[in-house]
Amino acid sequence: MPPVLIILLSLFVALIILVPLIEKFGPRFSNEQLSRYQKFIWPLLVILIITQLLYSLV
Repeated sequence: MPPVLIILLSLFVALIILVPLIEKFGPRFSNEQLSRYQKFIWPLLVILIITQLLYSLV
């Protein structure tokens, strides 16, 4: 089995195990905290897309 498939398989299994654990035992955020974080999501996504476009053009 190629190493890439082993890495992808282990990441997928870790994702299946960790996501329910984080949802169950993770911190709970209030609506005020969520709205504060939400203000930063779209600008960060725009910066990410622009940098990816610039990186792909170079």
